[in-house]
Amino acid sequence: MGMNLKIKICGITNPGDAQAAVEAGANALGFMFYEPSPRNVSLGAAANIIRGLPPFVVKVGVFVNAAEPFIRQAIGECGIDTLQFHGEEPPEFCRQFAPLKRYKAFRVRDRALLKTMPQFDTDAWLLDSCVPGKLGGTGAQFNWDLAVEAKQLGRPIILAGGLTPENVAAAVRRVQPYAVDVSSGVESEPGKKDARKLRDFIAAASAAAH
Repeated sequence: MGMNLKIKICGITNPGDAQAAVEAGANALGFMFYEPSPRNVSLGAAANIIRGLPPFVVKVGVFVNAAEPFIRQAIGECGIDTLQFHGEEPPEFCRQFAPLKRYKAFRVRDRALLKTMPQFDTDAWLLDSCVPGKLGGTGAQFNWDLAVEAKQLGRPIILAGGLTPENVAAAVRRVQPYAVDVSSGVESEPGKKDARKLRDFIAAASAAAH
């Protein structure tokens, strides 16, 4: 197979977790700019973490129905290079932040979603589980067959939703996504990563990609 799988570790809240993720082989780190999240991080804290990162690591700001001025402020202050829209943002909202890279997240309920995705001409689509009342980080899995179908629509697919060191190899073999994204599956508690789980997750994902 030999695809060059990318690995995104989301919900980074402190420099130690960022360092552990990078050392374990993460390609991208996600920063949650969303106050209700247990993984929420302030712009100042994110800027401080990002200043210490190697230049080749993708720095993703995760937003949930945020106002445009706040997103522009985050871009200006934090050094993020990629935007992930995890709410109900319409296509034209996502579009206005080009040329920055943009991901649109979708909570996958059923096949009907596949019809709405092509209107989002973002750089990638992130597929997450749909848990009523929750926006992500729930540890729930969805039907990976729908991710396989979504791949046919022609955008890079980032697979998220309930991935763990134990199931990521099966997910990668089944879906062969552009990237996998994990938050709660590599934590010791919400907002705190477990260095061993990070290493195990990345090793399992990478091995399955080859």
